[in-house]
Order: sequence, then structure tokens, then C-alpha cells
Amino acid sequence: MKFKFLSVALGIFLSATVMSASAQKAYTEGVVTYKTSMRGQNVEVKEYFRPDSTAATFSAGPATIKLLSDANHKSFAVLIDVPVASIKKAAIYTPDEVDQAIGSMPTFTFAPGTDIKQISGFNCKKVVATDAKDKKTYDIWVTNDITVPPTAVPLYYKAIGGFPVQYTAFQQGQSTEITVSSVTDQKAPAGTFAIAPDFDKISKDDLAAMSGGR
Repeated sequence: MKFKFLSVALGIFLSATVMSASAQKAYTEGVVTYKTSMRGQNVEVKEYFRPDSTAATFSAGPATIKLLSDANHKSFAVLIDVPVASIKKAAIYTPDEVDQAIGSMPTFTFAPGTDIKQISGFNCKKVVATDAKDKKTYDIWVTNDITVPPTAVPLYYKAIGGFPVQYTAFQQGQSTEITVSSVTDQKAPAGTFAIAPDFDKISKDDLAAMSGGR
């Protein structure tokens, strides 16, 4: 079985939330819901966060995919659950593989602009992000209506000065557009941030083979 969504999904995660927009709210844990496109199909992702961990989940055909990471980006795992095929796999990245993935991400400088608009109920301002590697620029819309733990912000946007609501995500030479739909303080179900014992642990290379390539 091929899982063609994975290379795009990993970028969204690594790279790497409804409320009244009139007052700032501070979240220590909760769930970010966002929409994106993977392989030409619209996908809704729920990313649970707390100060020490994140877990992003989405569906790809009959499969449920979960992407797990810690706050320091020292560990990363991809869980694939396909009940109809009795498949439960957990691909564990080595520390070197995590470092390589992070090293491939863009390095940005940020220039706040004056443009403002509302997106998904959030008051947003435009920030122009310039990649130091290739000098390409991206319009990123951020809000200061809320604060979240650093785990809930894509790694390359940590210094952008707000929470990204509409932005470009990157991984392995690919990019995709993200629009946040909501952020809530919903607690993650038990076991969300762990690998259940009934998952077979595999390598990143095994995952690539399952994904039909990279």
C-alpha cells in the first residue's frame, strides 16, 4: 500500500490553532486545526500540542497518520494505522535523520508589514519572510490574538513575532499552503503523544519504501 501524502505531511509537521478575536488568550495545551492540500487533495489536520510534545493527525484514504515530535525536535516518529489492512507501523527517525530534516528547512528573516486582515476569526498582520538560502520571499499572516507554546509554531517561524495563521510550510524541496481554522484548549485523548505497544517499529527507509519513494 502506498502512502503518497507523507512527504508533504512531514514538512507541515517539522517544519514545524475558535475564539473571540477581541481579547488575547493564552494556551498551554490544546489543538490546532488547519487545512492544506496534499497531492492535490484537501486535507484537514489536527495538531495536539502541549509544552513538551506535539502530535499531528490526519486521514489519507483508509490510513490514519500521526506525526509525533518533542519540544526540542530531538525525536520524531510517523505512525501509520490502516485497520482494513491490519497495518500498524511506527517509523522512528534516528537523531541524525532528524537533524538532516531540520537542516533542509529554510532560514528566514522577517519584515513586518502594515497590511491587516481577518482570517478564521483572527486579527492578522502580514509579515514578509525572506529565505536566506535562496532569497525567495513569502507572505505570512500572523496573529497576536493568542499565545501558544513554541511547540505549536513551525520551527522556521519561531522568531516571526506571532502565531502563523496562513503560511507556507516546507519539507524536502516541497512546499504547501496552510490555513489555520481554529485553536481550542481541548485536551488530547489519553495516549496521543505515545506509541502504542501494538505498533511495529520500523526505520525511515522502511517508511520511504511504504510511501513509494522518498
